Amino acid sequence: MKKEIKLFSFCLLLVYMSFFNACAKNVDLNNTRKKNIALIVKMNYGYHWGTVKLGADTAAREFNVYIDYAAPDDEQDVDEQIKLVNQVLEKKVDALILAASDYKELAEVTEKAYSEGIPVIIIDSEVDTEKIHSYIGTDNLDAGKKAGNILIDIVGTDSRIAIMSFVKGTKNAKEREEGLLSVISQYPKMKVLAKEYSLSDTTLAYNLTKKIIAENGEIDAIVALNEISSEGVAQAIDEMNLEGKVKVIAFGSTLQEINYLEKGIIQATIIEMPFSVGYLGVKYAVEALRGEKIPRRYLIDSKVISRENMYLPENQKLLFPFIK
Repeated sequence: MKKEIKLFSFCLLLVYMSFFNACAKNVDLNNTRKKNIALIVKMNYGYHWGTVKLGADTAAREFNVYIDYAAPDDEQDVDEQIKLVNQVLEKKVDALILAASDYKELAEVTEKAYSEGIPVIIIDSEVDTEKIHSYIGTDNLDAGKKAGNILIDIVGTDSRIAIMSFVKGTKNAKEREEGLLSVISQYPKMKVLAKEYSLSDTTLAYNLTKKIIAENGEIDAIVALNEISSEGVAQAIDEMNLEGKVKVIAFGSTLQEINYLEKGIIQATIIEMPFSVGYLGVKYAVEALRGEKIPRRYLIDSKVISRENMYLPENQKLLFPFIK
């Protein structure tokens, strides 16, 4: 009888040990498993999105999380971006960071992500819904005003200009246009001869620039509202030998734009902080997963860079964010 009791007690001890070992393993797995954060942006190429990813990767290493990165080939392919969001939701990611291709069309899938209880961080471009945890992006209205003010400084208040925007109807493009035009409208002698949309295609921006100049004759300046448009405009001005004759106000800080700035093809550029956008997107996603309070809305200032101030140490760090 005593042997049976001892044997029963020993078996019971083994059961308890197995149970507690299993619990310990589960706790350990839960504590050490890397969180999987989806980062979906507008397109899978371009300096801007590459720098956003660089910032996100830096934060991922710091906070020990995994980034599931995805983007459509074309910034206008809204359906593909919606598909990509649905795919990561099916994979049960821990958080979603999204740079929406369309203000309204991405609202439904954003709300779907939010309803599934995962932190939703919107970056770069806003979405038409309140069902998000945070928005991080450039103050585009202010950036447009900065472009307008530097334009006036360079060409004066009695000039003929054109605007090269990017994707019509997007929140970013609309706000930059509004900011720019709010400054221009203060000067009755300023004439906007044309406003075109490059569809974030360098070649189209290049061809549209030549078309604007051919159709309007003498023109004093072109304001390009994103980096891809800026590269196309500057390339056309360079090839047409209009350096200094047609001033270029750009957006962005690609290596090609910096080269055009040094050559005097571009007179000034409005730079964003895409590295900070990517970094903060991951940081806020991690903090939301921890249950910490994060800003509902965080706007990042832009800065005007000209040929005169581009070599200042503080501006070099902004132009080349990957340099420590």
